[in-house]
Amino acid sequence: MRYARTLSAAVATVATGLVLLPVQAQAATGSVHLYKIYYDSPGTDSRSTASLNGEYVQVRNTTAKAVSLKGWTLVDASRHTYTFGTYSLGKGATVTVRTGKGTNTAANRYQGLTGYVWNNDKDTATLKKSTGAKVDTCSYNSAKVDYKMC
Repeated sequence: MRYARTLSAAVATVATGLVLLPVQAQAATGSVHLYKIYYDSPGTDSRSTASLNGEYVQVRNTTAKAVSLKGWTLVDASRHTYTFGTYSLGKGATVTVRTGKGTNTAANRYQGLTGYVWNNDKDTATLKKSTGAKVDTCSYNSAKVDYKMC
């Protein structure tokens, strides 16, 4: 009787482990995805560099390795498009794509625009690979807050 209970417990443990393994393996792979859209920059919309750069989208890499974003695009609903040049997003890193002008760094990329991209009430961000394949989308429909966590 004791042997049968031990065997049943062992089989149940193995079966549970088999069910959990694919979920754990999937979670471990991670993704490159849209993380945050700050669509209503602080203060008045003055089109100053500071105001334009207060509007941004963050892209996060939760994979275990760096990912080349060369040729990837970030597009809004009106088809304003930012294309990443030669750029590698490190494992576990986040890059902020700002609307205005500035000097590109590992943490910040600049679109170099003189007008706003992200509507203050509703819009959709789409991240695509260089092949055009959609990676992620994030939409918002609220003027009550200034940002959206994707």
